[in-house]
Amino acid sequence: MESSYVDYKESDLDFSPADKQKIKEDAIPGQSLSYMQDAWRRLKKDKVSMLCLIVVIVLVLIAIFGPYISKFDYASNNLLNANKAPNKVHWFGTDQLGRDIFVRVMYGARISLSVGFVAAIINLTIGLLYGGFAGYKGGMVDNIMMRIVDILYSIPMMLYVILLMVVMGKGLGNVYITLGIAYWTGMARIVRGQVLSLKNQEFILAAKAAGANGRRILLKHLIPNCMGQIIVTLTLSIPDAIFTEAFLSFVGLGVSAPMSSWGTLCNDALATYRSYPYQLFIPAMAICITMIAFNLLGDGLRDALDPKMRK
Repeated sequence: MESSYVDYKESDLDFSPADKQKIKEDAIPGQSLSYMQDAWRRLKKDKVSMLCLIVVIVLVLIAIFGPYISKFDYASNNLLNANKAPNKVHWFGTDQLGRDIFVRVMYGARISLSVGFVAAIINLTIGLLYGGFAGYKGGMVDNIMMRIVDILYSIPMMLYVILLMVVMGKGLGNVYITLGIAYWTGMARIVRGQVLSLKNQEFILAAKAAGANGRRILLKHLIPNCMGQIIVTLTLSIPDAIFTEAFLSFVGLGVSAPMSSWGTLCNDALATYRSYPYQLFIPAMAICITMIAFNLLGDGLRDALDPKMRK
């Protein structure tokens, strides 16, 4: 039986440099992108989400710098200018105490957005650590921790938010604390579910074999791989917190006078909305625009961060 081995002799032609045309043909098109770069590339293709992102950025800039640029003060009364219709001087008109509604809406944006972002940060911190620890430990620890979450989740959120505000009293700081206490349960359940689905993957077993402890595995391996769902949930929790704060202020349990959130402005305009509907319509529109922008941005982030969820 003849051997299939062929004696191969190297020649100089085997190692000759490739020409430029051959290099171009063999080149792999495109460039290597990280996870976040690829998500940003997909997000930029979504025109609605990018428009909503611009709206959110504009709202944040108005909330930060708007009250400083305006020549009117949000708290100064001028009864001679009470209930003025929108005009060249007062773009949104004035309220029953002669205060400029435009600057009060800008200041209200500062209060409402700060409540949304602070509640989201507290939600992220508590929910991430609580849900991540429960999912990683599993067993009895997971059962006990998640039964506590289920009990809190079964109570209507608005009910114990109102009860906490009644007990703690009005004030912006108390609004931060109340929403922080109430809003972390949903994040905890989502993070726990993601950790349960990932903790038995091969890269976690490799980390354990390399000697990584539980804290490092949770913070360096599990949570970073859940960031897609976490970011989407965080984005969608901001408009919920803004609406809750607006409702609390509307019923008189939110920020104290002379501070003005969008809910407070709606409450102030309620008595005279038949005669001066713009006083109610303008802050209500601000709430609607903000909530729509954040919700559509959250939908776009969901599709960008996890293309498999796209319908």
